[in-house]
Amino acid sequence: MAAGKSIVLVTVDCLRADHTGFMGYPRPTTPFLDSLAVESLVFSNAIVAGAPTYYSLPAIMGSRYPLAAGRDVLGLAPGEPSLASALKQAGYATASFSAGNPYISSQFGYEQGFDILEDFLGDDPAGRSGGRMNGAAPGGWASRLNRRLQKIRPALGPLGKVYDELYFRYCQRVTPAAPSLDALRRFPAADVIIDHSEQWLASVGDAPFFLWLHLMDPHGPYYPKEAALDLMGDDPVAPIRARYLNSYWNRSDIGANRLVRHRDEVAALYDAGIRWVDVQLERLVANLRASRRWENCIFALTADHGEEFLDHGGRYHLPAKLMEELIHVPLLLRVPGGAKETVTAPFSLLHLAPTLLGAAQLRAPAEFQGQSHWARTQPETSSDDFAIVECVAGCTNPFRREDRLGSRVLAVRGGRFKLTLQFDPAAERLYDLEADPGERAPLPASVAKAARRRLLERAREHLRRSSELRDQRTVLRARLRDLQLEWARSFPNRQ
Repeated sequence: MAAGKSIVLVTVDCLRADHTGFMGYPRPTTPFLDSLAVESLVFSNAIVAGAPTYYSLPAIMGSRYPLAAGRDVLGLAPGEPSLASALKQAGYATASFSAGNPYISSQFGYEQGFDILEDFLGDDPAGRSGGRMNGAAPGGWASRLNRRLQKIRPALGPLGKVYDELYFRYCQRVTPAAPSLDALRRFPAADVIIDHSEQWLASVGDAPFFLWLHLMDPHGPYYPKEAALDLMGDDPVAPIRARYLNSYWNRSDIGANRLVRHRDEVAALYDAGIRWVDVQLERLVANLRASRRWENCIFALTADHGEEFLDHGGRYHLPAKLMEELIHVPLLLRVPGGAKETVTAPFSLLHLAPTLLGAAQLRAPAEFQGQSHWARTQPETSSDDFAIVECVAGCTNPFRREDRLGSRVLAVRGGRFKLTLQFDPAAERLYDLEADPGERAPLPASVAKAARRRLLERAREHLRRSSELRDQRTVLRARLRDLQLEWARSFPNRQ
């Protein structure tokens, strides 16, 4: 049996760095985490390796770049080493509780190394009324008429916009009112996940454990707990108003100029989701303290990606633009007796799993592409540090294999400069994050040539290594798994 420190890893879906108090946000979203940050390593420039979730988690759990096994491989391949499998082999009890995100389920290999993986995908919240954002009943006459009119909409000219507005208002009027925000929520709230995790913790006794929690409270549609709104000091939001805001924010027929009128209200719902995460994590840590396990427990909190609120004209977290609001996430690492510093150099979440293993004095699998940074105790590191982020442009439905095969989008994030590359159509943009933190004005090609050259060289080296180091056996195992899943979906009655 292992005798090392236990590990709690919390990943919060859609949590952008600049909406946490310990990263400078003025609203009270994270008072407990702020207090915890004082006794932790805080990585002020933590950068995901991919976005959204299905491009981020292979790096967090498997210390592998998301496209390193090819565009058509999602998640962890069968037999691929991970943080969970490494800790399981070291004798840890292991469990994961994930609040209904299908992209980190057993379908994509995330059950490997876990004694228990609860993904909550069969729970009722995924099918409640909040799941249908704008439409009337899918089988109703209005829905059928709308589908027919959408086919001829391009010929309607300006009348098409009038029709869109009328149909939106009609849907809001006829959709039955929900009794509460809880009834609208699509994902289990953080209190449900913490309840289950505490039951599991009670079952493992004094054994060292690895607990991974993935919380969805800040994820859209934004239906926070009413108690969280109160804790934020916000006025209560009626369910009908919350549904209207989410439906309006989800509209594809209007642009940023109209959406901006509700931006602050929507962001307040998002912030309340963060606050509920904070409240429940405080409860979890109190339980660990009461059971005298906290002082032998490593605690890490981060996010799979951020969230856009019209920062660059968009919403949510589509795999198209690798701007700071999507790739810059919070990361705090609390280790008993460890350093209490702020690390300002870029830190890729590719290095998180080996760093956690290093903090627990365990060796990382040789297949990991990241390196342990646990030995780095100084707040400043080399000016050559950088983080690489990649995804496939426009892959919004990874369950469809053809959607995974688009062109790559790549970002190389240094301390001051950041380079983004699109390959189809070709586009290259260099930003000075000190002078232009909002990424509003790409630098002309004649400016900062040395920085541009250095980051381009990093990008080229990354692409070369991605191809040369690809493990074809891993790729084939993942493709075989996909074929088996497709067969099972196509012929559900065949054994």
